[in-house]
Amino acid sequence: MLEQTEPGREAGLASSGPLSRFKVLDLTHARSGPSCVRTLADWGADVIRIEQPPAAEELDEVVGKRDGSDFQNLHRNKRALTLNLKSDAGKRIFYKLAAGADVIVENMRPGVAKRLGVDFEAVQAINPRIVYGSISGFGQYGPYAERPSLDQVAQGMSGIMSITGLPGDGPVRVGIAVTDLVAGAFLAQGLLVALLDREVTGKGRWVQTSLIEAGIALLDFQATRWLMKKDVATQEGNFHPTVTPTGLYATSDGYLNLSASGNRIFRKFAGVIGQPQLATDPRFNSSEARARNRAELNRLIGEVLKSKTSREWFEAMIAENIPCGPVYHINDVFSDPQVKELRIARPVRHPRLGDIELVAQPFEITGYDRGLRTATPSLGQHNDEILTGLGFDSQEIGSLREQRVI
Repeated sequence: MLEQTEPGREAGLASSGPLSRFKVLDLTHARSGPSCVRTLADWGADVIRIEQPPAAEELDEVVGKRDGSDFQNLHRNKRALTLNLKSDAGKRIFYKLAAGADVIVENMRPGVAKRLGVDFEAVQAINPRIVYGSISGFGQYGPYAERPSLDQVAQGMSGIMSITGLPGDGPVRVGIAVTDLVAGAFLAQGLLVALLDREVTGKGRWVQTSLIEAGIALLDFQATRWLMKKDVATQEGNFHPTVTPTGLYATSDGYLNLSASGNRIFRKFAGVIGQPQLATDPRFNSSEARARNRAELNRLIGEVLKSKTSREWFEAMIAENIPCGPVYHINDVFSDPQVKELRIARPVRHPRLGDIELVAQPFEITGYDRGLRTATPSLGQHNDEILTGLGFDSQEIGSLREQRVI
């Protein structure tokens, strides 16, 4: 074995980002875990994605999946290592990596990481400073801990589906994997908190979240309506459940989202739509009155707004600083001049796919660029580089490949 050196990083991955001093081992799959690690990778962390070496008959399917838009968006800015964690040799390599890592992230079903020997306790024995992140469906303990789950199950059990959709239409899922994505965001936040704590205490921590906790947290004021007042929220369609008028209204040629809920702004709104008497009508002259009579108020507003186009109403309301906006299809979103100015769609070059665009991180940090450094790597693309950095010579790497350890 060669003398061990600091694992190198290819030129495209080199980063001076705010997280560049951290090394992360990515044991994740599906969406929640990868979306968490994506945040760390995008801001410069040295992320090694560890994947099981596929069987020969699975190789074409695995490679094809990697070229899809979803996989590309989840795994950019990472290095890729294939490693059979079920083998003793694979575990030894993992432990060598873990000894020098700052963060490990996994979203296996509770108990699986322990059976593989890559759980928090096993890693902490090697590296007491490790910050270890886990996402599961229902949490690491409790009667449902080992149940399988996914986003739609969590949307249902967290209550999200019961308040989404039009009244009477039955439960409706949110059109994205919202609990997956938010669990990933919450875990990234928790990992950064734990890393800050480690700077003071020197101790590693186990950070845990779950899809159902993420879903409940997303309920926000709808959850506290129940906790504090025992109000059970129901489906309200495109209208805000407590603030009136706020919602989606039909115009002569489409729809317009608007909010004119405060007394001052409601008076301006009533004037803009040519109905100033609404502001003094006892049914609508206060927030409480508008909430009580929300169905009638929404009906009256709806009738008026059908008299002009969405553009006409939009321009009139924006001139009075009344919050409003159109309803876009996704292609409209990326052609909007404000979205273009924000540059949230960023280019990256892929060796097979050519120039592609992906969605960048949704926040900026002064002095740093949120542009993408590298596309999602090929399966095992950095095997030799990473193992050489750990001290393995070419003969040993060849042997590991023959034994299907990598």
